[in-house]
Amino acid sequence: MLLDVKASQRLDSRGNPTIQVEVRTAHGTFRALVPSGASTGAHEAVELRDHDKRKYGGKGVLTAVNNVNEIIGPALVKEGYSSRRDLKQIDGFMRELDGTPNKAKLGANAILGVSMACARAGAAAANIPLYEFLRREGGEEAPYMVPVPFFNVLNGGRHSGNGMAFQELMIAPTGAKTIEEGIQMASETYCALKQIISDKFGAIYTGVGDEGGFAPPITQPEEALDLLTEAVAKAGYTDKIKFGIDAASSEFFNPENGTYDLGFKRIKEGESHSDDVRTPAEMMELYKSLIEKYPIPLLEDPFAEDDWESWVKFCKDFYFEELVGDDLLVTNVERVRMAESRVACNAMLLKINQIGTVTEAIDAAKLAKSLGWGVFVSHRSGETTDDFIADLSVGLCTGHIKSGAPCRGERVAKYNRLLDIEAELKESWKPWSYAGEKFRKPEAFFI
Repeated sequence: MLLDVKASQRLDSRGNPTIQVEVRTAHGTFRALVPSGASTGAHEAVELRDHDKRKYGGKGVLTAVNNVNEIIGPALVKEGYSSRRDLKQIDGFMRELDGTPNKAKLGANAILGVSMACARAGAAAANIPLYEFLRREGGEEAPYMVPVPFFNVLNGGRHSGNGMAFQELMIAPTGAKTIEEGIQMASETYCALKQIISDKFGAIYTGVGDEGGFAPPITQPEEALDLLTEAVAKAGYTDKIKFGIDAASSEFFNPENGTYDLGFKRIKEGESHSDDVRTPAEMMELYKSLIEKYPIPLLEDPFAEDDWESWVKFCKDFYFEELVGDDLLVTNVERVRMAESRVACNAMLLKINQIGTVTEAIDAAKLAKSLGWGVFVSHRSGETTDDFIADLSVGLCTGHIKSGAPCRGERVAKYNRLLDIEAELKESWKPWSYAGEKFRKPEAFFI
């Protein structure tokens, strides 16, 4: 039974307030810290902020904290739920208590913190690792799979101060045999990239952004991908590391005329030119040229969240690529069903704070996998040292995860947890593998 549920205000990786929730049971006290995004989708569950400009510039979360301490916590304790058996009922109860379709009353950040802490309490009550508890909650039956980590090593978009529109350029060690080897590959490539950037642009450009990636003074995706190609070769991993792109294109989409402005970050400096503005058809040609030139098996948010026509057309022509919906889907079952009915993408980005409860995120992942889609677990740009999503990626057998560069404590915490899980699996009798080249559909590894 839940004996006590309380929340406190803590800090995320940007120095902004976030919620920490503590759940106490007979088995101990279990904590969870809630992340926050900078590039957020319009259809996400609502993160509750105080908007008191006198404190943290209005970004405080004391209202959400109070909602846990005064409303959610007492109500859950009164209901007498079992953390071991009742996670789905706990999450459903909180949704009913909130009573809005997007958790705007109590706050998705308040609700998610409780959900995550209850999952940890449930794992302890069952005397099993968190990934095993989440695996059982999801009804996963495939052998255990350690995901391929996608490391965001070059930043653009809203995550950096350079002029590049695309938000993330990632490296993925698909040619590794284990995640231990994959993390070594990525770390060595990251260090090689740092040296290349220092030599080309100066050491001042080797400072890192919110997710640990570099932000050199580049504007075009080809420049970024050439840097990655050079770094991979310098580290000695050509053909073993592939690339991923998160364009985050909702950030530079103009809904009034349906165009995409790749120079949106340079307009204030007077540098943007008309040839920076692309039609959807021109964006498709850009992606096609990048895919043909570089090893890019994954594109995330190549089009804006409500530009359904472009998603559908591109998916028809490039279904062999993994087309990941982030802002398009926001880890929401109904949005996944909309995308499936239109054949708009073939993979879902899984961010638990987009939907606001662990079990709703699991439901969205199960639906996506039932459609034959990939599921790509993700951190947020405003992260914490909580490593919950590492267990989630293993528990749901998703095959791939992104948590930033192999740099910054809140990013490395997830990768270190995955190393621990892999070491534990190696020592157990359980059948397991590293997803590698089959990260998109890891269950195919065992067929």
